[in-house]
Amino acid sequence: MNSTIYQPFKNFDFKYKNCFLSGDTFSAPITEIGILPEWLLKVANFSGEEQIKLLDESIRSYNSLKVPCSTEVLTNFIEPLEEKISNAFSKGYEEVSKLDEVELFRWIGKFMYSLIYVEMNAAVRQQQLSADGVNMSQGLMHKFGNLHTMIQGIYTDVIFEDFKPWSIIVVPLEKQDTAFSFRDEINTMTFSLKLKDFGIIACLQDNGTNKKYHQELLDQIGDSALSPQQFEELCARFFYSAYLFNRLPEYAILPVEGSIYIDAMPLRGTLNKALFDHWQHKTYAQVLQDFWKPWDHTLFEIIKDPTNPISYFNPSSLPATT
Repeated sequence: MNSTIYQPFKNFDFKYKNCFLSGDTFSAPITEIGILPEWLLKVANFSGEEQIKLLDESIRSYNSLKVPCSTEVLTNFIEPLEEKISNAFSKGYEEVSKLDEVELFRWIGKFMYSLIYVEMNAAVRQQQLSADGVNMSQGLMHKFGNLHTMIQGIYTDVIFEDFKPWSIIVVPLEKQDTAFSFRDEINTMTFSLKLKDFGIIACLQDNGTNKKYHQELLDQIGDSALSPQQFEELCARFFYSAYLFNRLPEYAILPVEGSIYIDAMPLRGTLNKALFDHWQHKTYAQVLQDFWKPWDHTLFEIIKDPTNPISYFNPSSLPATT
């Protein structure tokens, strides 16, 4: 990759000195912005003192999760994006479903990368306190670096060459007043969110493969509003298939005259196997049990028939196990 593109993972640049997005330190002052924007905390009826556990097992409040940002990038690019997402969220499914997927990708990607930034800052500090080094795989840092390059489209011209690096679905919910909640899995870059009458599921670096993997069920759902159990089941399927996805996507990244062009390399490469490891109903049932906690479904109940886990969809349209 050309050195003109800001690459924070090269030098572990997570010390709150540079803009987390652009790397800038000189053209504008640096401020700190919350990972969860104020408008979202307000919509969620959160005080900001709600807590989240990070990968290092530390407990932090949402208000304490901040990243450094250039005031120029914040004012001219991030705030307009937040306003667009906020306006759509306030109106519900009808407007959220009209959002350009690339804008949803950038907004979710900014959120996920901001969490990664906080995690990396903690890892760098721990490295300074011990001789263990940053305990993170090269493959994972490669994915994180690619995500960062892609979300630079928030403030500069990033062009995806005839592909989308994401799978994103927006579905209507039966309940019109669903409380805000989200899930994220940093290792697989999978994210879900529900609020009011809509739900969002996103896999941020799979080149659309998870959406194709579940296409039969998605076609079956169509525009139907999902029950709370159905949405959580759909989330469980995407989170599990993202775990089964066994490729590390590679991209050709080329900066040209102020733009960044990104082209996807073929996922199949030279590996003579499917893109996903074998779906195992038993493992999926364990994932599903976690998503269905509010309804107290036991693992035994879910997998009572080992060949056909219970489902709130009819037909269940589960992926084949072989």
